[in-house]
Amino acid sequence: MAAGPLLLALGALLARGGGAAGDGGCYAFQRPVVLRGLTDNAKFRALCARQELLAAFGDRVVRLSTANTYSYRKVDLPFREYVERMLRPQDPASLGNDTLYFFGDNNFTEWASLFRHYAPPPYGLPGTVPAYSFGIAGAGTGVPFHWHGPGYSEVIYGRKRWFLYPPGQTPHFHPNKTTLAWLRDTYPGLAPSAQPLECTITAGEVLYFPDRWWHATLNLETTVFISTFLG
Repeated sequence: MAAGPLLLALGALLARGGGAAGDGGCYAFQRPVVLRGLTDNAKFRALCARQELLAAFGDRVVRLSTANTYSYRKVDLPFREYVERMLRPQDPASLGNDTLYFFGDNNFTEWASLFRHYAPPPYGLPGTVPAYSFGIAGAGTGVPFHWHGPGYSEVIYGRKRWFLYPPGQTPHFHPNKTTLAWLRDTYPGLAPSAQPLECTITAGEVLYFPDRWWHATLNLETTVFISTFLG
């Protein structure tokens, strides 16, 4: 389906905060949708190049989370150390609580010089305030199935594969196994009725996910991404 009608349907709904499926309600509250051409983040993308980020933020301390469903453990270390020592392909044998991932725990005061150049999706939901989470992760990493409120996820560099289930369809997964392990061990045996919705978003594309949709992510290569949560 062409991106233009999707943008118009979503925009019309989010501007009003309601509506029937025919005028976009299916997207804001019931269905995820991939959007293209939403904003121009060329400046932000240039600032997110590896050498640019290391020059500007290499000595800043960042907080990493474990890549399991509940992300309990946190580890603080310099951003340069994360990029140069830990930003590598996922070991298929590693458990989620052994995999550290930079996403979500951002210091927006220290990183303000970068984030002020980001143009977020122009649509919101009534009664919500957007909150941003920036991340960088290696190939094969990702977060296993979980859910939260609605929002957007944009890829700045790389490719991110998504697996999604509606709120009433709880996926079969282990909260401490990585998405890569789930894809290898569980996904091939799923019956057609148990298979998720899937998409892969690339640089400049945005996924909108509705409230309480289960989702898991898999970075197909080193990926820079930013999410806008409508909480």
